[in-house]
Amino acid sequence: GKRDENLILPINSSLSGTISTDQMCAKTTIAISQSFERDRLWINGKEQDASGKRLHNCLRENKIISTVGVANSIILRRSVRSRCGSEIEGCHYHICSVNNFPTAAGLASSAAGYACLVYTLGRLHDLKDDLSIIARQGSGSACRSMYGGFVKWEMGNENDGSDSIAVQVAPEVHWPEMEVLILVVSDKKKGVSSTSGMQTSVKTSKLLQYRSEKLIPKLMTEMETAIHQKDYQTFAEITMKDSNQFHAVCLDTYPPIAYMNDISHKIVQLITRFNQHYKEHKACYTFDAGPNAVLYVLAKDVPQILSAICHYFPCRENQDSYIQGLSSHADVKEFPQEMASAICLDPMPGSLTEIIHTRVGSGPRVISDINQSLLGDDGLPKC
Repeated sequence: GKRDENLILPINSSLSGTISTDQMCAKTTIAISQSFERDRLWINGKEQDASGKRLHNCLRENKIISTVGVANSIILRRSVRSRCGSEIEGCHYHICSVNNFPTAAGLASSAAGYACLVYTLGRLHDLKDDLSIIARQGSGSACRSMYGGFVKWEMGNENDGSDSIAVQVAPEVHWPEMEVLILVVSDKKKGVSSTSGMQTSVKTSKLLQYRSEKLIPKLMTEMETAIHQKDYQTFAEITMKDSNQFHAVCLDTYPPIAYMNDISHKIVQLITRFNQHYKEHKACYTFDAGPNAVLYVLAKDVPQILSAICHYFPCRENQDSYIQGLSSHADVKEFPQEMASAICLDPMPGSLTEIIHTRVGSGPRVISDINQSLLGDDGLPKC
């Protein structure tokens, strides 16, 4: 939830892992020119409205920082027209972006998109400052995606948002054994957007207030310690409890919000029973604002978990493309019958769209191959 929707300031700090761009990513090309009549935006091949407030905020803040630096950008936020340098004055942007995973389906597409946008703007204008403060104003989660590894978003205390920034807890090389399985239940746009849902929760959920004030500060400290010590058992327990609490807040919201569906709950049952069978956490789940599951799993346990997932959520068609990323369907081993008897769940064929096997990775990076630019010499999309 947000305490300030205009500046996108959260009611509590948060922490996430940045997914490797080798498997899931947004790609963005930006051109700037005085010959452009207006700012224009294309996403996944379709032109979008470029007058949105959050996009405007990112472009405006970038112009200020490129002229006066980040230290003064908060003070000068409302005077960009008179303070922009001559090299930017009168210029407009053409922005083209594509992502290789579902948009608005609870898989952090806005975080990836805005982080990529702000990083690209920073490279375009040769900015050396911490740009997470700009990314935050596009999408709160985007500020965390400006860095690799495990990253926290400090809620901050200043009313102007100057201390609400992203801080890297540990780089991607710190815990190389940590891998991620994303179970795509639905790639359709969710019925209630994250922004709309959070606004309603802040207004109506007393559980959200208690959670943000009493529970999150302690959980943040415990999670940071678990990451630094590579303590998977503690990491897994906190991750699942936090996910459960988040969706409890959604149900405590009025009118209630239900992002998870029957398949989502079946995934929770599977992971819970799998862990109970081994008497330790072999996998942990988390669900964002959508039905899709993200599983954090140590590399040594991935084969077992994949075997269980494919047994209980087998694909009906296109088996070769069912599992993407670091593994393929050919890597999946037969699920042991004794395990199936212990877990005791009915298989649900065709209930998952795909499985993406990835890992915690680095933040945004530059693609050096000019041929991969999304815009042509005329500043328009190549296709």
